[in-house]
Amino acid sequence: MLRQLKDHTILSAIARGDERAFSQLFYEYHQPLGHFVYSVTRSHELAEEIIQDVFVKIWEGRAGLPAISSFHAYLFIITRNHTLNAIRKQSLLKKKQEAEKNFAAQSVEEPQVYDDQYEILLQHAVNHLPRQQKKVFLLKQKGLKNADVAYQLNISVHSVKKYQQWAMQAIARFIKAGPFTGFFLLLSQLF
Repeated sequence: MLRQLKDHTILSAIARGDERAFSQLFYEYHQPLGHFVYSVTRSHELAEEIIQDVFVKIWEGRAGLPAISSFHAYLFIITRNHTLNAIRKQSLLKKKQEAEKNFAAQSVEEPQVYDDQYEILLQHAVNHLPRQQKKVFLLKQKGLKNADVAYQLNISVHSVKKYQQWAMQAIARFIKAGPFTGFFLLLSQLF
C-alpha cells in the first residue's frame, strides 16, 4: 500500500513533466527490469535497449500515468511485451540472414563451367520479379544501403527490406525450380 502511494505520487509528478521524478522512477526500476529482460534474452545489449524503449514509452504516455492503479504490474507487462516483440524481431532477422547466406552459398557452390548459364538464369529470374521488387533488388546489388534505396524510390526503409526479402525468395524459388527452367532458358537463348 505504501509503495502504491509512493508510485502514485511519483507518477503524478511525471505526468506534470517532472524529469527528476522520472529519473527517480527510472533508477528505482531499471535494475530489476534489466535482470528480468536479461533472464529472457541472455543479451545485455538487447536488455538495455528494451529497457530504454520501455522508459521512452512511459515518458511519451506520461499523461495517463496517474490513472494506473498498479504501476509495478503495468511496468512488467509492457516490459514483457517489448521483450517478446524484440525476440520475434531477432528471430525473423536470423531467418532472413540464414536464407540470404544459404542463397549466397548455393551460388558460390556452382562449378565454374555453369557461371554463364547461372548468370543468364539469375537475370531471367530478376526480369520476372514484380517492378518494385526488381528496382529494390537491382539497387541493393549496386551496394546501396536500405535508407538510400528508400530515398530513391520514395518508399519506407521497412518496404525496402520487405521487397528485398521477397525478391530473394522469388529468385531462389525460380533457380530451384529445377533443371528444366535452366534448360528451357538456354534453348530460348539459342533460338
